[in-house]
Amino acid sequence: MGRRGIKEYRAPEALILIAADRDHKPLVCPSCNSSEVERTPERSSSDDVQGGRVTLHCAACGRIAAYIPRTLNRSSMPEAPRHPL
Repeated sequence: MGRRGIKEYRAPEALILIAADRDHKPLVCPSCNSSEVERTPERSSSDDVQGGRVTLHCAACGRIAAYIPRTLNRSSMPEAPRHPL
């Protein structure tokens, strides 16, 4: 099912690609094995501080994955509510 006209990676494929991007490894499409994966925004030395949404798009098969990169500053994230046992 998915959105009409938009090819998205299956969850396991997207996780493989996102993990490679987070580890700054070469991006290879897990669906078609192409190395034509484009990252938006492009990588820079300040990626860890930049935040925002990252989109990974394979130019060969047209599949897309998007994620929000982790931030180093955990204090800005809300804490999960704790329920007494």
